Amino acid sequence: MQRKQVDFSQIYDVRAIRILVDSVRDCYAALGLVHGAYKSIPHEFDDYIASPKPNGYRSLHTAVIGPQGKVVEVQIRTQQMHYEAEYGVCAHYKYKGTDTDINGEAYEEKIAWLRQVLDWHDELGDLQELSHALRQDVLEDRIYVFTRDGHVVDLPSGSTPLDFAYKVHTDIGHSCRGAKVNRKIVPLTYLLKVGDQVDILRQSEARPSRDWLNQSLGYLKTSRARAKVQAWFKQLDREQNVSAGKQLIDSEFKRLALGSFDLQIVSEMLNLQSSDELYAAVGAGDVRVSQVVGAVSRLSRSTQRELDLEPQEASLQARTDGIQIRGVGKLLTQIATCCHPVPGDPIVGYIITTRSVSIHRDDCSDLLSLGDESPERIIEVSWGENQVETYPVDIEISAYDRQGLLRDVTSLLANERVNVTGMQTMSDASANTARLQLSIEVDSLSQLSQVLDRVQRIHNVMTAKRIRTA
Repeated sequence: MQRKQVDFSQIYDVRAIRILVDSVRDCYAALGLVHGAYKSIPHEFDDYIASPKPNGYRSLHTAVIGPQGKVVEVQIRTQQMHYEAEYGVCAHYKYKGTDTDINGEAYEEKIAWLRQVLDWHDELGDLQELSHALRQDVLEDRIYVFTRDGHVVDLPSGSTPLDFAYKVHTDIGHSCRGAKVNRKIVPLTYLLKVGDQVDILRQSEARPSRDWLNQSLGYLKTSRARAKVQAWFKQLDREQNVSAGKQLIDSEFKRLALGSFDLQIVSEMLNLQSSDELYAAVGAGDVRVSQVVGAVSRLSRSTQRELDLEPQEASLQARTDGIQIRGVGKLLTQIATCCHPVPGDPIVGYIITTRSVSIHRDDCSDLLSLGDESPERIIEVSWGENQVETYPVDIEISAYDRQGLLRDVTSLLANERVNVTGMQTMSDASANTARLQLSIEVDSLSQLSQVLDRVQRIHNVMTAKRIRTA
């Protein structure tokens, strides 16, 4: 009614009947019989056989005043047209009998799969996301697990109980607060195996967590489950999403010890119009915090490329240690130990000798002191394009003390291929807490964020964050 701007009485397909015949000639013959028996409504006849729709749909549509004076829409088509309308282009193979297994269940499974793809597209609304979903959810190896009642559910390899919950029903996923696998309670990040029996523990007032959208935390494997969580957050009030998104971004920036950035520029890099839109998108789950961190990592480099276009500036002369230096000959670079900048941090160079430059964060207190004494030694630098080097970073882990804590932390870092160059541990026996300060080497802010996410998932760990040493 809103689309056509008409009253309810002018909606003629509330009641409808479909007539299937054997040939095109029979379609027009049936149309004549219908119009002969009932009064047709002017301007409500469409001949999609003579003029098919762009998607190939063919049928005759008419509206008549039927029994008891009620309007009825009548659709008339052949069996082949009906198959094409129901199943699309694939119906041609089934109708003509060219599919190798049209008489079995395989063909119907193909049709069900294609319809599921269309459902995913409606939920994801993005061709790139759909492509990723197909690769992840369809092309990967499958596992088969059981519900509590013995029904089989198939999922991509690496799926979690939360993926299982959303596969069974959206509401079960939303209200999930725990899971039992083979009658034992497991974390929601548990990786299911073939033959597992899964029982979802629910709470009636429970709601999805935004942590579920953080891929580094490993709650969800399937794109479709992730899309259902995103859809739930999209329904929230915009102000709630803006507030939640701001809190998530501020918390991540604080955890990574990032300085202030122009979020307007970051928003535009992510195809958003303003910082409020960025906050709302993060709060609704449309944009992940890791994407924001990635944009921040690229920000200083993109700014430098814009400066490269200014004619009064000298061209780039040196690329050493993954750092670009403007307007000077080849210089050796070294990362300042006072502030330990990593790719994505805004940086400034300070000429130490005639052949070497020290790279600092632009808010480093030592650099500010050096700049006051010798401002002419401050030069512009930026991170190079293809970073292959690693950069030292200091992190701090707070946890409830327990046996094996340090072993678990170092094992995780080893699995993440993160090198540990220094370590200091402090325990508080009265509070039963421990504080670990580690010097590690990472290749980017994104890797640092992922490492901190995974460290924080270790049993008894309360917080994991980057710390400044200057």
